[in-house]
Amino acid sequence: QVQLVESGGGLVQAGGSLRLNCAASGRTFSTYSIGWFRQTPGKEREFVMAMDTSSRSTRVADSVKGRFTISRDSVKNTVSLQMNSLKPEDTAVYYCAATTAFIPARSYEYDYWGQGTQVTVSS
Repeated sequence: QVQLVESGGGLVQAGGSLRLNCAASGRTFSTYSIGWFRQTPGKEREFVMAMDTSSRSTRVADSVKGRFTISRDSVKNTVSLQMNSLKPEDTAVYYCAATTAFIPARSYEYDYWGQGTQVTVSS
């Protein structure tokens, strides 16, 4: 069992930056891939980025490539999503999720989810 808690969301102007954190507790952190997804009302959950916490391999969606990065703090058991050059279309609820699969991009492959954090980018 893994518990995930996101933090760091908020309101930012277009072109600004935010850092989201996903704090994990429970089973050994390094045996999981941690993914970030986002969702807007009426739409399906969209893959953003993922990291295999053991190998640090990553997968990134084309929509955020070059603007978002993902990192891991093994001491704090957190995976962070650094979001730069934010655009209004990045506005969504952002979720982190955990899976024993290798950095999948499909939400149904993730077993554990956080409660989400709102990110709003104003134009």
